[in-house]
Amino acid sequence: MEKVGIIGVGQSAFVRGFPGSIRELAFEGFKEAMQDAGIPTKEIDASIICSAPEYDKQRSPAGVFAEYLGLVPQPTCYLESLCSSSSMGLRFAYSLVKSGLHDVVAVIGFQKMSEISSAESQERMGRGADIQWESPFGTMMPAYYAMYARGHMEQYGTTLEDLALIRVKAATYGQINEKAVYRRPVTFEMFSDPESPMSNPVANPLRVGDCCANADGSSCIIVANEEKAKAFSKKPVWILGLGAASTTVNLAGRDLFSGLTVAQAAGEEAYKMAGITAKDIDVAEVHDCFTIAEMMAYENLGFAKPGEGKELIKAKETYKEGSIPVNVDGGLLSKGHPIGATGGSQIRTIVLQLRGEAGEMQVKDPEIGLVHNIGGVGLYGNVSILGR
Repeated sequence: MEKVGIIGVGQSAFVRGFPGSIRELAFEGFKEAMQDAGIPTKEIDASIICSAPEYDKQRSPAGVFAEYLGLVPQPTCYLESLCSSSSMGLRFAYSLVKSGLHDVVAVIGFQKMSEISSAESQERMGRGADIQWESPFGTMMPAYYAMYARGHMEQYGTTLEDLALIRVKAATYGQINEKAVYRRPVTFEMFSDPESPMSNPVANPLRVGDCCANADGSSCIIVANEEKAKAFSKKPVWILGLGAASTTVNLAGRDLFSGLTVAQAAGEEAYKMAGITAKDIDVAEVHDCFTIAEMMAYENLGFAKPGEGKELIKAKETYKEGSIPVNVDGGLLSKGHPIGATGGSQIRTIVLQLRGEAGEMQVKDPEIGLVHNIGGVGLYGNVSILGR
């Protein structure tokens, strides 16, 4: 069976308020990916456009983008799975190429969250839950993850200090990532300083410092079959394993003490497809929309046993020099979280790592990388494993 590779990656800077239109925003990530791949637009057989539609004022953006980016008359489509949309896009692009239906596919993720107010944004996030049985009660994203945080604390003795260490790590690398929206240092002491915004409560036990920020941004991944990948790229990165899962929408149907089951299920599927285990991963990008989300990812992906994720961050094992570097680009906590663009940004980071092109953020000689991308409150899970 022919391999499927990634030959180009791109990302806009993630910002709080992009001044242009969504098509101009998408162009930023697309341009960088095409320059990275070194191919003309005529080589793109199909495009997949990914975002969360409730933030978009443009209905059916796929057609608008295809026209603007010069990708007509090639087929295009729109795909969403909330925050994991562009990782799901990679899964579909892989399928299109693996089947032989297309040779080269562009996966373009975007979100312009500043199109609507912060209050409107929170309301739409709440609608990611069941609008009949759950979201009418007013629970929003921070509160949902706060429930998981409380469960982890009760079950394993995790502390606020453990979570703060994750944000300190994120800021360590966010400061050197020119694409990140938040590039300021964060110290451990800020979480106990009542004068620091980092210590302000959001949803008990989570504080401002435990939460990522909304952002505007785009990303683009160019996927190709083995023949095209080898012809176009000197350093193709191969898709080794893909896993995906879903679970009940309502939290009443879940066990809040075992982390995100979709991450565990998707991880197991991806490991099996790649023929590896968690011990073979050299560098990872995980979905740290909240500090507790990164803590759970350590455990759900097998980097640590249940309840022992806090020991990894305490020992700095998830730093660049550690045994399993995680989110050494600052993660969502520093980069920001433009919903549809996030997965593509994570994939871009791992591709650059495997090609040895991550600059100051470069991990020493990685061969296999992992991307963990979650949609909603653990509703959708995607895990992608890439190799040199």
